[in-house]
Amino acid sequence: MLGSTYPLADVFISTLYFILLIFWIILVFHVVVDIFRSHDLSGPAKALWLIFIFVLPLLGTLLYVVIRGGSMHLRDIRQTQEQQKAFEDYIRRVANTKE
Repeated sequence: MLGSTYPLADVFISTLYFILLIFWIILVFHVVVDIFRSHDLSGPAKALWLIFIFVLPLLGTLLYVVIRGGSMHLRDIRQTQEQQKAFEDYIRRVANTKE
């Protein structure tokens, strides 16, 4: 509508929509990974969240981020720390076998 008489504005708006779509897909991916990573959710609760996200994707994803968004960061930090510890243990184990 606004950009229909300006071809450069059409390209800009199309690019903006495409970038927003990519960001939203990345957000959905992170939410689904967080649902499976979450140990405080039971199996049926995880299934309900996944169904909600796949039936109403925009609303489900936004509600998940609003309701459980703060703990997403904590779970991400915990997983990173566990991976770092596992990596350091592996390096120590390999270094001790080479001697």
